[in-house]
Amino acid sequence: METLEAENFDEIEQTIEECCEWFLTKQKEDGHWAFELEADATIPSEYIFLNHFLGEINCELERNLASYLRSSQDKNHHGWPLYYGGDFNISVSVKAYFALKLAGEDQEAPHMLRACKAILDRGGAARTNVFTRIALALFGQLPWRAVPVMRPEALLLPKWAPFHIDKVSYWSRAVMVPLLILYALKPVARNPNGINILELFTVPPDQEKNYISNPTGHRFGQLFLAMDKVVRKFEPVFPKRAEQKGIERGIAFIKERLNGEHGLGAIFPAMSNSLMVLDSLGYSPDNVERRMVRRSIDQLIVEKGEKSYCQPCLSPVWDTGLGFHALLESGLGGDSKELEKTGDWLVDRQILDVKGDWAVNLPDLRPGGWAFQYKNDHYPDVDDTAVVVMALHRANPEKYKKSIERAVEWILGMQSVNGGWGAFDVNNEHYHLLHIPFADHGALLDPPTVDVSARCLGMLAQLNYSLTHEAVDRVIKFIKREQESDGSWFGRWGTNYIYGTWSVLCALNAIGEDVNQPYIQRAVDWLKKRQRPDGGWGEDCASYWEDHKEEVQMSTPSHTSWAVLGLMAGGSIDSIEVKKGINYLMGASREGGKWDEKYYNAVGFPKVFYLSYHGYSAYFPLWALARYVNLKRVNNKRPQFGI
Repeated sequence: METLEAENFDEIEQTIEECCEWFLTKQKEDGHWAFELEADATIPSEYIFLNHFLGEINCELERNLASYLRSSQDKNHHGWPLYYGGDFNISVSVKAYFALKLAGEDQEAPHMLRACKAILDRGGAARTNVFTRIALALFGQLPWRAVPVMRPEALLLPKWAPFHIDKVSYWSRAVMVPLLILYALKPVARNPNGINILELFTVPPDQEKNYISNPTGHRFGQLFLAMDKVVRKFEPVFPKRAEQKGIERGIAFIKERLNGEHGLGAIFPAMSNSLMVLDSLGYSPDNVERRMVRRSIDQLIVEKGEKSYCQPCLSPVWDTGLGFHALLESGLGGDSKELEKTGDWLVDRQILDVKGDWAVNLPDLRPGGWAFQYKNDHYPDVDDTAVVVMALHRANPEKYKKSIERAVEWILGMQSVNGGWGAFDVNNEHYHLLHIPFADHGALLDPPTVDVSARCLGMLAQLNYSLTHEAVDRVIKFIKREQESDGSWFGRWGTNYIYGTWSVLCALNAIGEDVNQPYIQRAVDWLKKRQRPDGGWGEDCASYWEDHKEEVQMSTPSHTSWAVLGLMAGGSIDSIEVKKGINYLMGASREGGKWDEKYYNAVGFPKVFYLSYHGYSAYFPLWALARYVNLKRVNNKRPQFGI
């Protein structure tokens, strides 16, 4: 087996030192990190929609947003994709086209004509998803019958009903509640410049008959479609009193969760919808709550010279937790002044007093988790909490003992009956709801997933829970059941199978599973087979479609780091594949401590919404290089930490 040459070893250590120094220059004064979080053209487009709905046009900012939208238009299919280098997406393309027109773009400009043709060639704006059709209905671009029935009375249904707002995921809940109110009020956007997109319809919108379809093709979908038609027929005679009561229930839900200047759910779509609700109910621009919501939205803007975009949310706890791990792995002590500030910043954000939406199913469980964003007390998530616990424990287990114990109590209580963990809720597996017409995005639920479950297992392992502990035994059985036939594991929150497989291998290693077991070695072999000729690893966002599972555009620093970390956890530190992966990272282009990475590396909702974490190409390569050096230095074959 080839051994690492001494001069190369020195070079890696020098790179680690340089990257650590760079990383510390990006630390905020109070100890945290926050990198940009970029999605597709949808979010900046919807920001422009919001301005024109409210009649609050910001010409300079919208020019910069339009510049961003133009730059993200694909030069081959002339539309807009869900992620960098992706295929044409009808919904994203219609939103981007409409936003450009609202921002003052000439529809006769060559790029607009090309986009218009691409949209028409694929069926036109009538073929967009439900969320896009709702946006178009608010601007009067198509009739409200193009949208599935979404009555606010749904908020009055008993818990035993087939649909209940507590049965959907946190993000769906936060987005849907204000949408139910907007559906009832049917406000019309101010649209000061009177912009329309009639040219994007193959049939005039009022004459189009086939807007709503069965999202899954299942017989349940046909049943729900039939129910939609019946309810729509009787809508005119529905009691106004019940509708008003539903609206009031929705307003109460929103106001309880306005979340200060961080917004409803701390995610852009929910914030935007809540602002439109307040406007539609007559709240003036000077209203304190309305101004607060507006500020929560505006702080998501990233300005880069003449290009600006809007982030879907902010990711400081996630970035800080993972960056904390990378620096600890690199040799910076948990008692250093920099990381002491980091640990204290994280502890200050632990949610101890608010019982969020998760408590509907677990009323006796004490809160103790962390949210993804700066503040989102109603919606802590299990993944962030496990990552933060492992970092605090590694940095200073005695100092942070109380915070760790409280968080572990909450995580153990959040384990689902099948042994896994979801991100925000327990036992959120009401799969019949995926067949309702509104659910054409396929992301209505938050069921247990392997990547989140592996993080929890890794946390329990790092805290010395044994293989015989009930929670550990149940989650390992869940993980084994979820393994793919090729040996990999699915990645729900990172792209995709490489992310999932890395997560699981690290957790199994930490808990003490024998890495020579066949099911673990199948995963190791799968990772080795996925290595590319340049020594790196990559995985396309299209891998969430079964027929594109093995699609790769190019190697990326993030995927390579996950693969190398996974292989080392699987006992293959001395393999030629790991050495080639390290060499890839050493040779890949970077600026300071951040490697160049343009391809998206994460997912909000598979097949619907993708993300590029700008911090991933900083802390994950640093982490992989540092772990490699640490294991080589002590001649250890396996890492000791849960992640």
